[in-house]
Amino acid sequence: MEIGQHQVFQGNAVNPVELIKKKREGNSLSEEELRWLLEGYVAGTIPEYQISAFLMACFFRGMTEEETLTFTRLMLHSGEIIDLSDIPGAKVDKHSTGGVGDKVSLILAPIVAACGVSVPMISGRGLGHTGGTLDKLESIPGFRTDLSIPEYKAVIRKVGAVLIGQTGQLAPADKKMYALRDVTATVECIPLIASSIMSKKLAEGIDALVLDVKTGRGAFMQSYERSLELAQALVRIGNGFGKETVGFITSMEQPLGIAIGNWLEVVESVECLKGRLGHNDASSDLMEVTHVLSGAMLMLGRKAKTIAEGVTMSRGSIADGSAYRKLLEMVAAQGGSVEAIENLERYPLSRHTIEVGTMEEGFIAEIDPLELGLTSITLGAGRAVMDDKIDPKAGMILKKKVGDRVAGGDVLAVFQTDRDHVLQSARDRIRASFKIQPVPPRQKPLVLSYVEKDGVKTWM
Repeated sequence: MEIGQHQVFQGNAVNPVELIKKKREGNSLSEEELRWLLEGYVAGTIPEYQISAFLMACFFRGMTEEETLTFTRLMLHSGEIIDLSDIPGAKVDKHSTGGVGDKVSLILAPIVAACGVSVPMISGRGLGHTGGTLDKLESIPGFRTDLSIPEYKAVIRKVGAVLIGQTGQLAPADKKMYALRDVTATVECIPLIASSIMSKKLAEGIDALVLDVKTGRGAFMQSYERSLELAQALVRIGNGFGKETVGFITSMEQPLGIAIGNWLEVVESVECLKGRLGHNDASSDLMEVTHVLSGAMLMLGRKAKTIAEGVTMSRGSIADGSAYRKLLEMVAAQGGSVEAIENLERYPLSRHTIEVGTMEEGFIAEIDPLELGLTSITLGAGRAVMDDKIDPKAGMILKKKVGDRVAGGDVLAVFQTDRDHVLQSARDRIRASFKIQPVPPRQKPLVLSYVEKDGVKTWM
């Protein structure tokens, strides 16, 4: 039998080595072969070292579009698919590939729900230099992200928005395989990333999906070309499964907004929902991305005819207070303390609050989001490994953003931590993350491209 021309099945007997070899040689695997691999891995009959070899072969050889769709479908059907058809109206979600200071989900979900579109959202935890939505939500006292599927459905029916973590019933093959990819250096494979993201999103019970694919120094995909390739793959899969899917490529060349760290990002989100931040201030970039993504969700949810109309509705929900009220509903429904949200100043403080200043004069030309994200981990705001415990109070607030003028003695950022031993190193790393030049930098767009099934457009 010649590899690549025939399946490597002989009756019911399959040799995983032959499947690995077939993929290693750059050939496509059939649906039956991929199913056998996944089911064997989940059942424990195929060892991790062989699946690791298969993943590495995919990393170097890639997958065809048909293989990626098949792989996504198999992971999706490895567990339960939530049925939300008994809940009226469109159900639309948003997924971000992650970035430093990206707290968009905390603001966007109540905005879109307040405008009449249900938002069922399954989110992740932070790992590496990017924060996780679940960790931010769990900094709210009592907030539960571990809802059962019946509880998840009850909250979406009552409130119109729910944010939980991946349960054991949803895409279990992906959950197990992602952990293996993380320790075998195979995370950055676009077909594997796309199938992992979409198998979870399709299991949520959504009708449509908006994607926010980050690009730049603070993103996992640092080049525009790779970010675009990922966005196109995700949009292709979503539409291939009959879910209207669009994507945006957005810049992650500096942190989004002003806060980095879990409770600090909740505070910024609350202030934005109250309308106190986001208008011609340091959080305006955060709100620009939020309103564009919210506008797209409202368009897909048939509440707006265009994204622009949706953006207007999104801004209106901030102005009339309905988005903030929806946040309080969501927090209460998931066991969180509404009192903590309404009295932000009562939250416990870190033992150290340190200002980082500059003696230079000029304009902020660059702020390194990767370095600030890594520094936030040393403060206690993130994890170096999955078992690390997060300090919800820890993090930093940026006092200057790209384009701002600075003079000697100005404060660039303020950081908070309980860790005595990191104070000097954190101060040095934060200061070094700001590049100052004598002339104003050229302003760059925040939203770069719009991706839909018909192609890619420059965003205006």
